[in-house]
Amino acid sequence: MEVLPLVALVAGSAAVAGLARRTPVPAPLLLVAAGLIAAYIPGVPSYALDPHIVLPLLLPPLLHTAAVDSSYLDLRANIRPVALLSVGYVLFATLAVGYAAYLVVPGLSLPVALVLGAVIAPPDAVAATAIARKLGLPNRITTILQGESLVNDATAITAYKVTLAAAVGVSAGWAGGIAEFLLASVGGVGVGLVLMVPIHHMRKRLREPLLQNTLSLLIPFVAYAAAERVHASGVLAVVVVALYLGHRNWQVDFATRLQEEAVWKMVAFILESVVFALIGLQLPVVLKGLGEYEGLHAAWYALAVFLTVVVARFLWVFPATFLPRVLSERIRAREPDTNWKAPVIVGWAGMRGVVSLAIAFSVPMSVPHRNLLLFLTFTTVIGTLVVQGLTLPPLIRLLRLPPRDVHAETLAEAQAQSEASRAAEQRLTELLELPENALPPPLADRLRTVLERRRNAVWERLGEVNPVTGESADDIYRRLAGEMIEAEREVFVSLRDRRRIDDEMLRALLHRLDLEEAAAYREESA
Repeated sequence: MEVLPLVALVAGSAAVAGLARRTPVPAPLLLVAAGLIAAYIPGVPSYALDPHIVLPLLLPPLLHTAAVDSSYLDLRANIRPVALLSVGYVLFATLAVGYAAYLVVPGLSLPVALVLGAVIAPPDAVAATAIARKLGLPNRITTILQGESLVNDATAITAYKVTLAAAVGVSAGWAGGIAEFLLASVGGVGVGLVLMVPIHHMRKRLREPLLQNTLSLLIPFVAYAAAERVHASGVLAVVVVALYLGHRNWQVDFATRLQEEAVWKMVAFILESVVFALIGLQLPVVLKGLGEYEGLHAAWYALAVFLTVVVARFLWVFPATFLPRVLSERIRAREPDTNWKAPVIVGWAGMRGVVSLAIAFSVPMSVPHRNLLLFLTFTTVIGTLVVQGLTLPPLIRLLRLPPRDVHAETLAEAQAQSEASRAAEQRLTELLELPENALPPPLADRLRTVLERRRNAVWERLGEVNPVTGESADDIYRRLAGEMIEAEREVFVSLRDRRRIDDEMLRALLHRLDLEEAAAYREESA
């Protein structure tokens, strides 16, 4: 691809995603719609989805940033529902969708239909996390959806390889399929376990933030490539490494964490935007070459597959939610109670995405009805994103799920900060008693003031708002601190313009102010 079309894709996707933040429509839906429209604008180049780019170059960083931001402890606490969705449901959907397509589409063999089932089976990691963040779902539901989306791609890709081998006549039978599945899953986890400790050790030893961030950007690609090299699951290797690094991120230098967070937010924003725009842009490619399946017949097949995908998820989610509780007293005691509303949300949040399309485009040309497989995958992806994505927010409002208890969370945060501040104050007293740590009283008092301010900041968020401005004490503090820093910044620039300081000194002074402003913002908005 030429440079200009690639730049236009990134810039256009970012602009639409930025616009989506000002609308109630989730960004993935707006990006897909923009891609569908752009695909038929004269002069817009053809953006063919290359699975050799999407799977090894786009999927690893997206999975990495999602896994790093996930909670290892929450995932471990919800391992049963996550496993039932990410492994059990994907295999069930492969069989259900495949058999339905085999019954509905004339001339479609069962092995080829199962290839379609494997392609469509996994809900999309990016769509699930993006919409979950936007809607503010309860923590447990969000954790289950995120956990499912981190692992289900590995299950689907392995199922695709097994069904594809059967479709082209080189299958090793059920035993061979199970062996390949075990190799991919166990091998992927094994590669992740081997890599995670030395990678984390390197991250701790590096003290140069630029080198640290370079390493951070390489990690998902290294983990993915290493696992794929031994025919294991690169997806699982990336997830295992990222979960470990995220869980121990506190051990890394603070400057690295600050830069790394900013870098990965930018990377995730760009890649997520491009991924959903690419989905819409595939329409002309997908419609080309349908042949005998064009028109109403193709529409009927697409509708049947879409309905099967939606129904199959509910057929799996409800028994998987309630049956283990009925059969096991241990599960009832260990896991929080639930009602029918949670599985309804989880069942409806089954949007498909770019991974399904990328796998579909990797189907060899020799596979019969390949163009139909592409078409049915595309219509299912678009259908789930539009129908389920648009109706999920009103469904959540209709069901009146209990919102996050912000007051309780802030209270817990304040109590944690209070305990930490007491420990820090005790440590400061011990250090100041040592001769080598002697400080002038004003400097020692400044340390205590900073500590006291940090301790009180969270409690102030629980206080009353200003009757004049409607701001909390927290908001007023942040605004006044920003005004003070802005006044200093203007003086520094004025001194530079009058040649009393040079640009190098200006950059150093502004950098110091930027750090103070960032610290004040983080302290008050945490």
